[in-house]
Amino acid sequence: MLINISHESQYDYDAPVPFGLQQLRLTPRSIAGQEVRHWSTTIEGAKTEVEYLDHHLNQVQLISFISGGSTIKVTNAGTVETSDSSGVFADAREHCPIWLFHRTTDLTMAGKGIKKLTASVTESPNSLGQLHELSGLVSAAIEYRSGGTHSGSTAEDALRIGSGVCQDHAHAFIASARLLGYPARYVSGYLVLDDQVNQEASHAWAEAFIPDLGWVGFDVSNGISPDERYVRIASGLDYSEAAPISGIRFGDADEQLQVSLQVQQ
Repeated sequence: MLINISHESQYDYDAPVPFGLQQLRLTPRSIAGQEVRHWSTTIEGAKTEVEYLDHHLNQVQLISFISGGSTIKVTNAGTVETSDSSGVFADAREHCPIWLFHRTTDLTMAGKGIKKLTASVTESPNSLGQLHELSGLVSAAIEYRSGGTHSGSTAEDALRIGSGVCQDHAHAFIASARLLGYPARYVSGYLVLDDQVNQEASHAWAEAFIPDLGWVGFDVSNGISPDERYVRIASGLDYSEAAPISGIRFGDADEQLQVSLQVQQ
């Protein structure tokens, strides 16, 4: 599938910002299951300091604000050709050892709620079936609804509230999968939606490692494994390591973010 993406993020401040840095993880790479035909990034109100591959092999741009500015705009656009691998990500270019993905994080810490949910998963020699069951349990426990959680919400927060978005679904799945003994990680990217070109935000899902099969994706929010409609951008132990944009700034100016995103075949 040929997928066209246009993603614009504009940050407006009510006062000049003396200094700020942002990490951008918005550039897809040609890897197993996807080939980048072309891609461009335009930055206004800031300049690129360095570009590099991080320890998860995510393409990262570090940008610094132009001192005294009040608007930062980042525009990404391009075309990616994808293929369906039935949810299995089999790219051999991995830097991090598999055991690293057993490690818990603040966002994926398993508390009472996650432990209770995990205990309800059926014991089974079929790893793939067990993880699909887990995906369904997480979906039932956390209704998809925006507004109740934020980027700093944990898996336990979403479970306690009973609602969340794709980020929360991924965190809860990862926390529980690790309790079950599976290495698990967070993936950010884009998804072609049926009859919906304009979207409010990029997408996220989880992956668990199954011996003799590899990394397998689970999109809890949609109840499926990723197929040719998905474009992979970044991965990490949780959202903080795969966030499209993250950073710091000095000053006390209020910030407003406007996002324009179109994803289409």
